[in-house]
Amino acid sequence: MNTTAKKIGYWTTTGLLVFSIASGGLAELAHRPETIEGMKLLGYPVYFVVIIGFWKLLASVALVAPGFPGVKEWAYAGIFFNMTGAAVSHIVSSSAPWHVAVMLGLTGLTVASWALRPPSRTLVGHAASYELKRDERAGAAPSAFVEDHSAPE
Repeated sequence: MNTTAKKIGYWTTTGLLVFSIASGGLAELAHRPETIEGMKLLGYPVYFVVIIGFWKLLASVALVAPGFPGVKEWAYAGIFFNMTGAAVSHIVSSSAPWHVAVMLGLTGLTVASWALRPPSRTLVGHAASYELKRDERAGAAPSAFVEDHSAPE
């Protein structure tokens, strides 16, 4: 996949994901009646809505904010666990099949956004970028281009 297509794919999936997760988090924090009723039907206490809503908003901010690749990893993991857990909750509660489909669709969107991330938004890519900048500031050849002549272990 070429860089431009990957970038468009990343921002499209991430934009849709962030919009969905943030709007859900806001609805939960606002205690929208349909949100509260839905959580009760799934068997969750009302206070759980506030906890989930708060973390959804933080995850949404983390995904669009520059930097903080470790926080982004946690955000992706949290959204993945939330959506798969919600899908299972809907299955066990005999919810309409479209509820399960929406949760699994959001899970797929989460995985797609995670997989399409540019290197600057990953832990490995961020660390490599940091090392390259550090080497350049020190006037040394970038570590990626230095041969290792040490004895094998």
